[in-house]
Amino acid sequence: MSFSSTLASTILLVLLFFSSASSRPISTNTEFIRHSCVTTTYPTLCITSLSTHATAIQTSPKLLAHAALSVTLTSARTTSAAMSALLLNHKGLRPREVAAMRDCVETMGDSVDELRRSIGEMGHLLTSNIAMQMSDIQTWVSAALTEEDTCMDGFAEEGLGGTLKSVVRGRIVNVAHLTSNALALVNHLASLQHVFP
Repeated sequence: MSFSSTLASTILLVLLFFSSASSRPISTNTEFIRHSCVTTTYPTLCITSLSTHATAIQTSPKLLAHAALSVTLTSARTTSAAMSALLLNHKGLRPREVAAMRDCVETMGDSVDELRRSIGEMGHLLTSNIAMQMSDIQTWVSAALTEEDTCMDGFAEEGLGGTLKSVVRGRIVNVAHLTSNALALVNHLASLQHVFP
């Protein structure tokens, strides 16, 4: 084989390698979500809760964190409304259960507020003030997680009804796991200075 045909073959191989490599940085939006969710505490929940938003998220860490917060807020609102409905129809509940439900409704309301504020702030990040804004978002999401943990703690006491306890804790655990994942993605976003406007 001549030198020129060997060189041509080598160049062809190099071009093929780079064209296939460049077409697969993280080639799909879903792959990007899977890859990003590995860093969260509950990766399976992260993937299932965010995969339906893959088209909107694309491969943007900012849009991913925003979507995670939005999904979490929706779940927190639904759970808070369910807790309020349970409290309104509290016939048959013992006084301790009613007290635990009242506390839970209050803490979940606070959690919803913290998540709403974090999404609002995420919607208008400014380059000039990015560090403070991201710090505020991290603080609010952490506070939301604390509120959810407080609600769960109220239902961990002995003597509370088994069915009510399992229903409430099941709902709150799901929201807390979503919040934990959202916080991980927000923390990751905060470490990526180059993605900001």
